[in-house]
Amino acid sequence: MESIDYQDKSSSAEIDTWELRLYVAGQTPKSLKAFTNLKKICEEHLGGKYRIEVIDLIENPQLAKGDQILALPTLVRKLPEPVKQIIGDLSNTEKVLVGLDLRHVL
Repeated sequence: MESIDYQDKSSSAEIDTWELRLYVAGQTPKSLKAFTNLKKICEEHLGGKYRIEVIDLIENPQLAKGDQILALPTLVRKLPEPVKQIIGDLSNTEKVLVGLDLRHVL
């Protein structure tokens, strides 16, 4: 899997870009669902100001250590700081939004 950069290159350089890493174990149904859910959430709530890097730990297991990955799939928000992690297929949109600090708990 590869990085996907959805930032509009014509935009001002001052726009913050969300850097997200999605750790998966191959192209399992759960991994594919997590990616689909993440892409939908990003499109709806980040207005194209994001970059998703998908890391397949079947191909590169050593990469799990850097972000201390213990379960899959796991989403890691690298930027904006602080770093945050969300485990699962990201199907609960409200929990993902709260976990990414896109929406506060009411």
